[in-house]
Amino acid sequence: MDHFPSNWGKPRAESTDAYNTVPLQQTVPDQLTASAYGPMTRTQAPQVTGTSILAFKYRDGVMMAADMLGSYGSLARFRDIERLYPVGQHTVVGASGDISDYQYIQHLLDSVMIKEHCADDGHVLGTPHIYEYLWRVLYNRRSKFNPLWNSLVVGGINKGEKFLGYVDLRGTTYQSTTIATGFGAHLAQPILRRRVEGREDEITEEEAIDIINECLRVLFYRDARSLNKFQRAKITEAGLEVTEPYSLETEWSFAEKIRGYGA
Repeated sequence: MDHFPSNWGKPRAESTDAYNTVPLQQTVPDQLTASAYGPMTRTQAPQVTGTSILAFKYRDGVMMAADMLGSYGSLARFRDIERLYPVGQHTVVGASGDISDYQYIQHLLDSVMIKEHCADDGHVLGTPHIYEYLWRVLYNRRSKFNPLWNSLVVGGINKGEKFLGYVDLRGTTYQSTTIATGFGAHLAQPILRRRVEGREDEITEEEAIDIINECLRVLFYRDARSLNKFQRAKITEAGLEVTEPYSLETEWSFAEKIRGYGA
């Protein structure tokens, strides 16, 4: 016997739902659907979030870094979130903010790259094209009052030129030689300006790694939503490379003299 009333074949009145088949779409009156699902809502605040993304240009390309923590409020809930996402062969997208919205953006980027691959027309989406695409996506969602709660950093190499840009949930954009999101905009940006700006064509890869690690260490000391587990991305003419997770040596002895620290 078929126990599903929707398959019984009896005539259905559009003003009633005698067979209690909520929530069958397009066969249930709007008021019944609303009572089953509740009113339409928008995200008012992110739930699981990631903190700072750091990026700057150096002599050979672009260096980016982020920790791997997904915070559920103040709880350090997820400790293996990869927030540096390779797109194509010479682009990396880093994301602060809501992790679920970031996963949706990853899905959009995958779809765009698959379509471009299937077109097989010899054209490859470069870093500026991906940046422009994300800009329009975030501005479109902002215009619908349903923003994607992320701050994105897009870095890469396009036709021999280094590219580094920022776009946030309102569709605000800018390009710079140094970019930091989240708490990094307050704590890491001064370090980047002091050690990078004006020297972009002089900084070697070894010095770039030292700079990025200094910023990450400061953020781990001062940002309660940070974690001592990081990934670093390097984008050069030869391609991109994202490191395995690593930690930094830290020193906490200075805190013993702070009143209220410890027991």
